[in-house]
Amino acid sequence: MTRRVLLHVGAPKTGTSFVQDILFTNRATLRERGILYPADRHDAHFLAALDLMELPWGGLERGAGGAWDRLVAEVREWTGTAIISHEILGTASRVHVARALESLGAHDDTEIHIVYSARDLVRQIPAEWQENVKHRRTKQYGQFLEDLRDEQRSAEVAQWFWGVQEVPDVLDRWAESIPRDRVHLVTVPPSGSSPTLLWERFAGLFGIDPEEFKPTNKANASLGVPESAMVRRLNERLNDVLPNHHYRTFVRELLVHQNLSGRPGSPRLSLPEEAYRWASALGRSWVSELALRGYDVVGELDDLVPGPALPYVDPDHCDEHDVSEAAIDALAIMTNETARLRDVEIELHGVIDELVAALERFRGTRTYRAKERLVAISRTNPLARFGLAVYRRLRGKSSRST
Repeated sequence: MTRRVLLHVGAPKTGTSFVQDILFTNRATLRERGILYPADRHDAHFLAALDLMELPWGGLERGAGGAWDRLVAEVREWTGTAIISHEILGTASRVHVARALESLGAHDDTEIHIVYSARDLVRQIPAEWQENVKHRRTKQYGQFLEDLRDEQRSAEVAQWFWGVQEVPDVLDRWAESIPRDRVHLVTVPPSGSSPTLLWERFAGLFGIDPEEFKPTNKANASLGVPESAMVRRLNERLNDVLPNHHYRTFVRELLVHQNLSGRPGSPRLSLPEEAYRWASALGRSWVSELALRGYDVVGELDDLVPGPALPYVDPDHCDEHDVSEAAIDALAIMTNETARLRDVEIELHGVIDELVAALERFRGTRTYRAKERLVAISRTNPLARFGLAVYRRLRGKSSRST
């Protein structure tokens, strides 16, 4: 049987997180259906992508060594359909692409498909700035937009954004040696579409019943304008003092994902008029180019044509009252969490005190004092040392048998 590999390479902010969550959560059942999602942990494909491209990522890359080869080995042992998915793969160079395809068996009997999901630029650009803010960046929105529009693309944020979001270029790098009918462009439906439509598009391509494997409630959180402004300013205060693992726990997860996202009444982030016109024109030019390439489009190419402009509220100069309200909510959330953790600490101290007291009582027994003397003597007496070793072996066997 010919092995079939679906390599989903991005882009960020196109439903990748919820797709990966469904695949990971249901991997055992999917395996029974002949579909392999090779992952022993939720970030397995992320680590494999870091390893493939040798990307630095805030120290996380230190745990990625050999991850790509391990993933590939599992895929190559599988005889049915296998799915690999992570959005940072979109930034792979042609050298990285060649290594990936070769390791997966592109020159053997493996049928490799490239899957790329895309959304219109007018929604992607604000979402990318918010993602930067949620990863403790401090660049203001106006400067971010200016960096993206710079033709030289010299700024780091521009290099990253266009590396994973420039649809024709990403597909050109990944699909150069792949037959056009095996290159699948999944388009994100326009706003107002059925909330399950995007998953139905992915599921149909993967050969999965969308009704059997339904999306969970997990979503990549979106902040309003004042919340985004507040978190960006908070980053400026925390970046030199708060370790990254604490930032992920308390700011990104507790504040953003669990509480501040979807805060009622907050205006959504959009593009100013000039940036909207630029992004809309660029998106239309991409659609024209992609129409000539003959890729398999799952959805409609017109989904990549931006909809009408939304009202614009500048996060760099928004209403300070709204920002302060978001900050007070954040302070209340952090205060409640601090109180909860303090209660846990007090409880643990009580447990420790009880254990210390029990240990002190045990130390006063004759058995414990005899053991102490035997240990002391064994340091200089070979016979005592032998006796202690025998005792420990017997004690170990006794413990294992209980």
